[in-house]
Amino acid sequence: MRRPNGLAREAVRFRPASFAGTFLALLMSALIVSTCGILLETGLRASVPPERYASAAVVAAADQNEYVVTGSGEDEEREATPLPDTARLDAGLAARAAGVPGVAAAVADVTFPVRTAHADAGSGVRELPVPGGVLTAHGWGAHAFTGTALTSGSAPRAGEVVLAAGTARAAHAAVGDTVVLETAAGRQDFRLSGVAEVGKADFPRDAGTGAAPDLVWFADTRAATLAGHPGKVDAVVVLAERGTDTGALADGVAHALAGSGALVHTGDGRGAVEDPGLGYAKVTLFAIGGSFGGIAALVAVFTAAGTVALSVGQRAREFALLRAVGATPRQIRRAVACEALLVAPLAGILGCLPGIGLAHWWFGQLQDRGAVPHAAGLHVSAFPMLAAVVMGLLTALGAGWIAGRRPARIKPGQALSEASVERLRPGVVRTLLGVAALVGGSVLTGVSAGSAGDDAAGAALGVVMCFMLAVGLLGPLVARLCAGLFGLPLRSAGPAAGLAAANSRVNARRLASAITPIALAVAFSSTLVFMHTSEHHAADKQLRAGLTAEHVVSDPAGLPVDAAARAARAPGVDTAVGLLHTQVLVPTGSGEFQSLLGASTQGVSTSGADLAKVEDLDVREGSLDRLGSGRIAVDRTLAESADAGVGDRLPLYLPDGTKVSPEIVAVYGRGLGLSTLTMDRASLEGHVTSPYDDTLLVRGGSRTSLAALGEVTDVSGYATQQSLDARLGAWMNNTMAAVLGGFAAVAALNTLVMTVLDRRRELGALRLVGATRRQVLAMLRWEGLLVAAAGLVLGSAIAAATLIPMIDGVTGDAPYVPPSMFGALTLATGGLTLLAVTLPGRAALRRRP
Repeated sequence: MRRPNGLAREAVRFRPASFAGTFLALLMSALIVSTCGILLETGLRASVPPERYASAAVVAAADQNEYVVTGSGEDEEREATPLPDTARLDAGLAARAAGVPGVAAAVADVTFPVRTAHADAGSGVRELPVPGGVLTAHGWGAHAFTGTALTSGSAPRAGEVVLAAGTARAAHAAVGDTVVLETAAGRQDFRLSGVAEVGKADFPRDAGTGAAPDLVWFADTRAATLAGHPGKVDAVVVLAERGTDTGALADGVAHALAGSGALVHTGDGRGAVEDPGLGYAKVTLFAIGGSFGGIAALVAVFTAAGTVALSVGQRAREFALLRAVGATPRQIRRAVACEALLVAPLAGILGCLPGIGLAHWWFGQLQDRGAVPHAAGLHVSAFPMLAAVVMGLLTALGAGWIAGRRPARIKPGQALSEASVERLRPGVVRTLLGVAALVGGSVLTGVSAGSAGDDAAGAALGVVMCFMLAVGLLGPLVARLCAGLFGLPLRSAGPAAGLAAANSRVNARRLASAITPIALAVAFSSTLVFMHTSEHHAADKQLRAGLTAEHVVSDPAGLPVDAAARAARAPGVDTAVGLLHTQVLVPTGSGEFQSLLGASTQGVSTSGADLAKVEDLDVREGSLDRLGSGRIAVDRTLAESADAGVGDRLPLYLPDGTKVSPEIVAVYGRGLGLSTLTMDRASLEGHVTSPYDDTLLVRGGSRTSLAALGEVTDVSGYATQQSLDARLGAWMNNTMAAVLGGFAAVAALNTLVMTVLDRRRELGALRLVGATRRQVLAMLRWEGLLVAAAGLVLGSAIAAATLIPMIDGVTGDAPYVPPSMFGALTLATGGLTLLAVTLPGRAALRRRP
């Protein structure tokens, strides 16, 4: 008798097709796990090096996160959510920091956008020809750490500005000239007190042209007021005296600012302050690597385990012979373990290499789409790869042990008879677990149906996972049921189809191993893709029905501060309403299930009554007439998630983290297409970085009279543009669907190839009894179509059970499934399945029977 490792080597040598399939499944599993692990680690460790604050020793800034605290004592947990806008500090903290020993200077830093404006003809005021019409403004004190230096003139005082040299040259402006600018304080004329050469620290990180940016500097005493938040600054930048220890200085600044809410940053922490997009990037990467990665890892392990179990099950006859000639149960189990040790580590190591490549591609795509700062780098360490290899090894060992347990423990005399006939029923434990998963999925479907908004989406994730687990555990029973149902029409389609139906019914385990990964691919891909198409379709429908304005004026950089007033004075205009779009955070849930929900918000420049003339929000309760200071209107899904209604106060955090509790005066139904929350524009002033309205809704007038304010479109054109923006946002869902669906599809093809190649003896017997090669191939094609149909129906049913309650809770409508997309999915499923059975079938039939 050979030693177990010798048996394992011989098994790999003489059954290469079976082990090649196992190798591929474990390799794909390692690819998925390593990719998601790298992105997760990057999300946890992501940082950006400081650029503008590079010469500062210490930077103090407000915490840019809001927290949900659950539990208490040692069990206390804090879940951070990045704020939609910049949280700011009191400007007076700069003086406190300046008194710390070792501080050379402490600068109250402010950054905000400023719009150019048209000057009146003959006034002598200079217009600034800036692309996009927007300049970036700072307080002049920032020159101390950016390297900006005056080339002429002097530092600005109240009512004065310093311009970047390039901007001044383009406007032919010199010291002493007057320029007109629009700030949060309104349109003003400023005297040009100086011209400055922009310091390298003020160049954008991604300035490919090398041209200096368009910058303007105001007096430090006026900068915060012109930015729209008097007495508040973005950060306090601390410069150190020569020879001062950075750590000691940071401790001193932290002590001086204690109780102010300021956080002290050094090193790369300074870069996170100047690039607030890093917080959202971490959330995005954590969602991909953690949330999606967890699902992907489960699917990968589940699929790889099924392939390993199939490989072991295909050799039941060999194990039976070994038992019959005297092999002990321990030797059988050791042989299976040795096979896993021979295949799994190498597959895991090789799978990590394309995993690194996929992580680099994915990370680069996120950077190109603005979801991750370009200055952030991808962290690739040994830990995700080690986790992928170990997970693959444990999966192979566990699946092999479970699959080989029965052939190892039965009596030698029963081994051959056991191997010659497939067991009709799965084990009791497996059946009970499968039924429990089925019941759990049904319960969660009911929970999702009774929820709204994010609660419905959260429950939907559990639905798809439970039903997929049920399909995996009850696979043989499900396969036998599918064979019976789909086999009925096959019996009347000719001898080959009838034989395919009989084969599928008798070999349900083999059928289940092929159906499960197909159902996985269809279920997850359909859920991710059709979730987006449904939400996008509902949002587009609500937007087109909700906008009753005749003209929409928009500008991503912001409209003139007096755009609404100027539009209202245009000939024929009945109503003009300016909108500032931003986001607020709303606490939802209770107890351990509390969370902060980001709610899209529109700030209205006029009254609720005027808004009703240009927007039909589909008010269900209350009235927009009372909209104003301390009074808001919310979408029904947000109201249900927050368990609030008309007359209740809704606690929320404004974009900069300021907590307020306005009264709800109306609940409406078109929040998905318009905005989830509506409030008066004045309540947002001082809490956003850009003070300019981005959209103007106009009733009456003409496009010509409004053209000077921004891009003018009708409702259809505006809705189309919003659809294009939403399509760009759908890239994330489609990518995740492609990654997970592609993996499951490869696993399904791999399983089908393994099962066909393992049936050489069966196919040869059919040839011996008179079947032609063409008839055998026809039988395999019918079996492939049966597998594809069963997997497609099961996967679609799971996706429907997930999407119907979730989309109803989010949109109040049924899921929208584009026929072309579902048709492409059906053709891809059928085509790949036929390919996976036809090619190995032809190879198996080349030998003479």
